[in-house]
Amino acid sequence: MSAKNPLLNAAYAPLPIDKPFYDSAAANEGRTLVESFIIPIRSGKAWKVPAGHVFRISTPEGPQVGDLNLWNANDARERMWAARTRQLQASHVSVYDRLWSNLPFLRPLVTIVADTLKDYGVDEDGGRVHDLLGTRCDPYVNKYLSGVDFDLHCHSNLTRAVKPYGLTEFDVHDVLNVFQCTGLNSQDQYYMKACPAVKGSYIEFFAEMDILAALSTCPGGDLSIRMWGDDISEGEDPTLAVCRPLQIDIFKLPDEILKSWKPFSLDTYHGDHGLKAAGM
Repeated sequence: MSAKNPLLNAAYAPLPIDKPFYDSAAANEGRTLVESFIIPIRSGKAWKVPAGHVFRISTPEGPQVGDLNLWNANDARERMWAARTRQLQASHVSVYDRLWSNLPFLRPLVTIVADTLKDYGVDEDGGRVHDLLGTRCDPYVNKYLSGVDFDLHCHSNLTRAVKPYGLTEFDVHDVLNVFQCTGLNSQDQYYMKACPAVKGSYIEFFAEMDILAALSTCPGGDLSIRMWGDDISEGEDPTLAVCRPLQIDIFKLPDEILKSWKPFSLDTYHGDHGLKAAGM
């Protein structure tokens, strides 16, 4: 790259963040709980979050993995882009990290403001929490591995969850694996570990725009038991015993806190892609 490339200039980086503002968004003072609900085991649900609100995902009964999808509630063509978020933030995210949207939008959908597992760090196996490395379990790969049709995968849960909002399987996308502990081994292969969350663990997201969110309570539960195997294909599923619900709480923030917040602008790349120069 040329030294003149603005990507090499920190002043142009898309990552500067007003930490005091997001800390105030995470504080409980003056918050109003506007909605709260439970997502039962092996199911999914979608919900809307107005811009400037905070939503919390928590583990009311103990460890449980959740697969999260996000869209612009006013234009579902704009949705979370896991790959670019990995590049701009990290493969495992926590407080102050943002979840970015796809092209041609490329702006934060949400910013993480609180995470009770933020101090988990890197464990003895190299595992970290809240990953963007893997994606949702799905019935297609299950059929390859087991030869059995099994509908209760995160992909299927999310597909059912978004149907009331006019979305389909084609809108379901790569996920943030909430509360999931993962890493890459010495052979550069993805691995999963048992979820380190406890009863009452939570992660909170500040909505940078009107958001449609969808979450699946993973049929693998806390992932302490292998998900695919002979037991499932024979009709017995030991993972059911390690499945627990997840809870969603949506909070309205005081107007005073939001005075310093401004939605992200779409004043970005002009979008020509060299077409005019090519005479197209």
